[in-house]
Amino acid sequence: MQKTIVPPLPLTGGCQCGLIRYRLRGRPLVFYLCHCSECQRHTSSAFGESLRFRSADLEVEPGLHRISRTSETGKQRQGWFCPQCGVRIWHGTAGSPEINIKAGTLDDTSWLIPAGHIWARSKQPFIQIADDELQYQTQPTDDYAALKQRWLEMTQDMGQTKAEPD
Repeated sequence: MQKTIVPPLPLTGGCQCGLIRYRLRGRPLVFYLCHCSECQRHTSSAFGESLRFRSADLEVEPGLHRISRTSETGKQRQGWFCPQCGVRIWHGTAGSPEINIKAGTLDDTSWLIPAGHIWARSKQPFIQIADDELQYQTQPTDDYAALKQRWLEMTQDMGQTKAEPD
């Protein structure tokens, strides 16, 4: 299992045009790749990159546009986008205390190593997932517990994670 160092907090990021900026003050709960067909369509790519946080840890400038839809699993999903360039900043399930920051919107993505993969049954044929990588064929039924545990093991004692003073 690869290890990674979470950079000092807060983590910062924003949309492509620069209108929307955000700060993440809490430690990420997990980073994983989602191979579902929804993420493939939305990103026009082979997968989506999700960096899960507690929603209370997100500080974002006003102005995001929200859309709601029902997911394949029947849950009400919300996505928050820049109204100018259309970049999705984050998404989550209505009422959940956790959200997924779209990891490609971080200012520094060099440290990201996924703890695993979800919706592997929908992955593109050219994507190879190693036998020792954690993967779910569909949505995790354990509330992401195994992915979060692996992430904790990957990042434990691996760098400064305290928030910078204001």
